[in-house]
Amino acid sequence: MALANTFPGLEAFALTRKPRWSMLVTLLIGASLAGSGCAAERGASSASSSADTPSVGTSITVSSSVGAGPPVDFIADVWVDNWFSLTVNGQAVGEDVEPITQERSFNSQTLEFTATYPLTLAVVSKDYMENASGLEYIGQSQQQIGDGGLIMQVREKASGRVVAVTSPEWRGLVIQRAPLNPDCVASSKPLVDCQSSTLVEPPEWTSPEFDDSQWPTATVYTAEQVGVKQGYEAISWDGSASLIWGPDLNVDNTILWRFSILRS
Repeated sequence: MALANTFPGLEAFALTRKPRWSMLVTLLIGASLAGSGCAAERGASSASSSADTPSVGTSITVSSSVGAGPPVDFIADVWVDNWFSLTVNGQAVGEDVEPITQERSFNSQTLEFTATYPLTLAVVSKDYMENASGLEYIGQSQQQIGDGGLIMQVREKASGRVVAVTSPEWRGLVIQRAPLNPDCVASSKPLVDCQSSTLVEPPEWTSPEFDDSQWPTATVYTAEQVGVKQGYEAISWDGSASLIWGPDLNVDNTILWRFSILRS
């Protein structure tokens, strides 16, 4: 996984939308991602999404709906093996500054944003894989199946109160699984021998109105099972925050996550 520091010196511009749920978001870090697509299975092809990446240091304002609470400053701490992006109330807030193509990258990242309750958190988490086979270090002596893991907490900046943590209550849709036949791990032709399954992101899945009731709930893992590395210990995690992933820590490679906080 890979994560990084925030960027100072922000410029601002206004962007107005009219969703049912809305918020005021201040980006204090650079790159961000907003994925979209149609719900459909694609054999062994890679998952696709359209990226909407604001400039580094951009401040984005989204109009608040009638009856929304006052703006609140939040801090989100994230550690993931290997990559993530975060959306709040349908608005891209930030993403891992290290690309998913970086094979070994382990550190934590902290994002700051301003939003109004209720909050809908939407996270994309990806484990590194060299290609659709799901393997890493292909052609090397340590050729293997990688594993994932995600932990996150969101707290109010002023009070320090934790309002959300990764837990079994999160709902996650696995959209890339490989290899479906793990015995291909030693293959010299993994793209030929390893089987995979890939789905496209459902449209508007980051929206607060999206119905995730049919999505499975998260599976909790221990730090030993995930094999946490650099950056994990740099964060003071709330005792209720759990390391989560899909039901298969090794085969599940890309997961869409959702969690809602109704009120402060």
